Amino acid sequence: MVQPSALPEHSEAQFGLVEQLRGPFDRGRGGPGGWWIVGGVDVQFSEHDVVRPDLVGWRRERLPSPWGKRLITVLPDWICEVLSPRQGVHRDRVIKMELYARHGVPFYWLLDPVECVLEAYALERGHWTVTGTYDRSAVARVPPFEAIELVVGDLFMPEPPAESEG
Repeated sequence: MVQPSALPEHSEAQFGLVEQLRGPFDRGRGGPGGWWIVGGVDVQFSEHDVVRPDLVGWRRERLPSPWGKRLITVLPDWICEVLSPRQGVHRDRVIKMELYARHGVPFYWLLDPVECVLEAYALERGHWTVTGTYDRSAVARVPPFEAIELVVGDLFMPEPPAESEG
């Protein structure tokens, strides 16, 4: 069975985040470097727990290279899922969130391209703590990428122009 493709809003949020994070963290341009930020890769937590997050990041001291690996078995340092009504918000908010906590992923972000909101979580003693909830008006330093200011509005589709009264 063919899985339906993502809506443009989903892709815009995913690529908007890559655009803001990859230069400073993955490439070291305008930021500290030291990360791999990738999408579309399989992460194996256990024999039966394999996922493909929308975006995933590792500190390079923990994963010297992700290249050429079909399954990456090193625990990610950060995961971001873009909420998709088609794929089921429940999957990202409940199933994956619990899975990532159980395996010890330190940071988890949820991007909602419909509501234009970024929710950021940090794992503390096995439970998620909200580190921030940001709408498109926010410019924020969000762990674990607090070395830069994230322009949250740039993660989402542009707002439609206001209709003029006529």
